Amino acid sequence: MSSLATTEPTVDDIRAAAERIHATIPPTPLLTSPALDKRVGGRILIKPECLQPTGSFKIRGATNFIGQLDTAARHAGIVAYSSGNHAQAVAFAASLVGIDATIVMPADTPPIKLENTKAYGAKIITYDRYNESREEIGADLAAKLGATLLPPYDHPWTIAGQGTAGLELMTQADAIGAEIDAVLIGCGGGGLTAGMSLAIKDARPQVEIYCVEPAGFDDTARSLVAGTRLTIEPGQRSVCDALLGPMPGILTFPINHRLLSGGLTVSDEHALAAMAYAFTTLKLVVEPGGAVALAAALNRCFDCAGKTVAVVLSGGNVEPSLLCAALKN
Repeated sequence: MSSLATTEPTVDDIRAAAERIHATIPPTPLLTSPALDKRVGGRILIKPECLQPTGSFKIRGATNFIGQLDTAARHAGIVAYSSGNHAQAVAFAASLVGIDATIVMPADTPPIKLENTKAYGAKIITYDRYNESREEIGADLAAKLGATLLPPYDHPWTIAGQGTAGLELMTQADAIGAEIDAVLIGCGGGGLTAGMSLAIKDARPQVEIYCVEPAGFDDTARSLVAGTRLTIEPGQRSVCDALLGPMPGILTFPINHRLLSGGLTVSDEHALAAMAYAFTTLKLVVEPGGAVALAAALNRCFDCAGKTVAVVLSGGNVEPSLLCAALKN
């Protein structure tokens, strides 16, 4: 079963997604840190999506997507491709409703993400992310199995699910009387950025929103400037495995091009340092890709001085050895 769709989700779709997923996906809190505020000279509001049941925001989109499948589609099962966080989310969401899930994952996926995905009962097919196309493998598998393909970001149901984090953020900010000036969001394919931006801009059109990407994988930042979708340069590598998409999504890019104020880039070293800061100061476990927005604030890629800035920690599925290495530096 094809899952391709080209219609942008609306804020009403995001609100409907929030109603659909709230029974099984808890809201994440909005945290503050006096130490972080002092360091950057502003007020930072931390949205820790690393505290989700599967360790990342991806559970929002996967649950919303599966919640809209009919009985026949559920019986046929689902196929997804992912570097790890979407894989875990799909496997977990599928297990809750008894759906078979087959996940295409890079062979070099961190073991913790592979093992967690297996633990939720999904079947895993590995591939070489540098020489094979996960999209082609996923599409072929879905056609062979008669299953629904659940994209990691380029589908309105997925984007709407991720957008529920934006609804939460604005509601929580209002509850504490915080007037947000800017939001920093880690970006791979752009689904979280697009969904949150739709919700945030609906509530507060004046808020500036910036995507944050690893160096070498700044395809969205460059595409925003060019006004068209650009790919990454061949041969790039990054420790931020959750954010290594080759180019912005067909559906996500127009939304982000319309709503974002710009794109920021951080180095692997800055991402690892932000991981260490999150652990030692914020008492949060964050993976490299999940820490890029915090890295942008800590290293003044975005100047937070005198501003109220929301920072999204998008995931926390990190290998213990990598976390230990980051803490030693």
